Amino acid sequence: MTQKQKTHRLAVAAMLTAVAFVLQFIEFSIPALIPPFIKLDISDLPALLGTFSLGPVFGAAIQLVKNILHLPFGTSAGVGELSNFLLGTVFVVIAGIIYKRSKSRRSALWGSIAGAVGMAVISLPLNYFLVYPAYVVLYNLPLEAIIGMYEEILGSIAHMPSSNALFNCLLVFNVPFTLCKGALDVVLCFLIYKPLSPLLHK
Repeated sequence: MTQKQKTHRLAVAAMLTAVAFVLQFIEFSIPALIPPFIKLDISDLPALLGTFSLGPVFGAAIQLVKNILHLPFGTSAGVGELSNFLLGTVFVVIAGIIYKRSKSRRSALWGSIAGAVGMAVISLPLNYFLVYPAYVVLYNLPLEAIIGMYEEILGSIAHMPSSNALFNCLLVFNVPFTLCKGALDVVLCFLIYKPLSPLLHK
């Protein structure tokens, strides 16, 4: 790899990191479908683009720097950024590893889907053992109040399939929501990757 190629890769990574950082501020909730404290954003999209164009290490680095830059603007004492980094890294690294074995559109698709599934699965223990207990402490918000927000949307589903209400809410809602969030990034990536390819691989 020439020095010019190395410089270009770093420039692309920096550009994608900046875009990812900005996208973290463009988030919205869907009150009728999700509790108000859960936001939807597409800040993982630039990291996914970086993974396919530069490799999974760059994808993980974009996730890391994006969240470090966001720390001064966050309100969760770093918990939200840590969660975003861990989930996003699982997403792009799985996608990147699968794509790297056979660089084709098909492997990119299956890698992205596997990454989205992996991110959704990891979100369950991460939210259950780290994120929600931290929010209870940081915001002095009783766990029952959080579960109540879910119950307003999910109704009796919040109490199935186990007797652990928080686990049920995360399983029934957060896991599918995280999967859909990842799927949205995948769709957008496949829509814009080819037009951006000359810039990413120049």
